[in-house]
Amino acid sequence: MQYLRYAPQIPFPAYAFVPGKHPHPVTDSRGHHFGNPAEIPSALNPLDPTASIPFLIGLDLFNSGYYWEAHEAWEGLWIIAGRTGLLASFLKGLIKLAAAGVKVREGQISGVQRHARRAIELFELVSRDPAAHGLVYCGLSLETLLLQTHHLADHPFIDMTPTIRGRRVISFQLTLIGLDQFPGSTYTNRPTS
Repeated sequence: MQYLRYAPQIPFPAYAFVPGKHPHPVTDSRGHHFGNPAEIPSALNPLDPTASIPFLIGLDLFNSGYYWEAHEAWEGLWIIAGRTGLLASFLKGLIKLAAAGVKVREGQISGVQRHARRAIELFELVSRDPAAHGLVYCGLSLETLLLQTHHLADHPFIDMTPTIRGRRVISFQLTLIGLDQFPGSTYTNRPTS
């Protein structure tokens, strides 16, 4: 399957963590990130999201079914954003959306719905704020994000198919739009297999 990578220079982890199925990436000595302290990312600029490698890595991880790992990538940015405010709310929405993906893989349908609904609340909060610059925030269409997340909340499902690598179970991808509008961006959108 062809999909877009935003940070193709960064390899995917050895496995997509699903609680109860794989070693915890950080706390288990067999974990894919054990012994590697979390790096403190630079703040995400909503007007130039392509300048944030952690944000782009989170998109790649989410789009490839590494939901727990995407959650972790965005959580560092959320902490740097101060955990409150417009940007923090947007990042928390992405974190909740990734958590819904984890719940799909865990087989917890109520968790899928709960996390998707919380993501909707946060994305709606962002979309109503004039500082969100209209229909696009951090390079993502708020309208599309809301439609897709509403669909997930209204039609929750589970997929516990055993896998090692990421398994994309959420039917949509997070796709940056208007990349030519970001000053100084060197990003090029190339499909990879």
